[in-house]
Amino acid sequence: MESQETYTPGLNAVDISPNQDKGVLKEIITAGEGDETPCKGNKVFVHYTGKLLDGTKFDSSVDRGEMFEFTLGKGEVIKAWDIGVATMKKGEKCILYCHPDYAYGSKGSPPKIPENATLVFEVELFKWQMEDISSDKDNGILRSIITEGEGYITPGEGSNVEVHLVGKYNGKQFEERDVKFELGEGCEANVVEGIETALKKFKKGEQSKIILAPKYAWGSTGNSDFDIPPNATVEYEVTLKSFEKEKESWNMTLEEKLEQAEISKRKGTSYFL
Repeated sequence: MESQETYTPGLNAVDISPNQDKGVLKEIITAGEGDETPCKGNKVFVHYTGKLLDGTKFDSSVDRGEMFEFTLGKGEVIKAWDIGVATMKKGEKCILYCHPDYAYGSKGSPPKIPENATLVFEVELFKWQMEDISSDKDNGILRSIITEGEGYITPGEGSNVEVHLVGKYNGKQFEERDVKFELGEGCEANVVEGIETALKKFKKGEQSKIILAPKYAWGSTGNSDFDIPPNATVEYEVTLKSFEKEKESWNMTLEEKLEQAEISKRKGTSYFL
């Protein structure tokens, strides 16, 4: 029987698996540009060729002549890809050596990938796009997660939030502060609409980079206090330090319901003053 050639990671292959169990080894073929790498939630665009350990090719976007795109960190691809592509820079080409536990496991992916198969991918990262979290999906509020938050709960309208804000325009910082406010009332704390909308997607402890189009920041008027001209796109680094969700009406005492009704009444009246 003819022996099959087995792929062996080179000396510069690095274990990038979270548990350092050699489940995902990465070997850089071509270095990328700069220092930035894509974040969870970014849409990434890659070319790839996948092979079994014996060199059998089972898939290739290169052969199809069309880049493959997916949302990073959302489980749309095998674990090894979510881990590996997150370490890549723009223009980088690398080999990812993927243990079955980080690929298709004991089931494989018939008919081309057998059970318990270790896979070898050559991946080239061309570009990525930040996550669009605007309500209208108009790319007006873009997010890149820097530090993951805790749990699954996010603040909603009426939640009391405590955040740390760092605002920049054209690379120059124009504000840095801690601020507490009620979602929906951010204008009273000089917090722009886009930040309020973004925070409804945050988990406690999350730190993210947010890019705001003019309509979600200071629009056609700008902000003279911060030397921000009209129709300016601004960048924020936002950290949700803590929040308390507003009680649902069914969970309120009679006194709390009356108090909330009075607050809502005052808010409504203030819009006509």
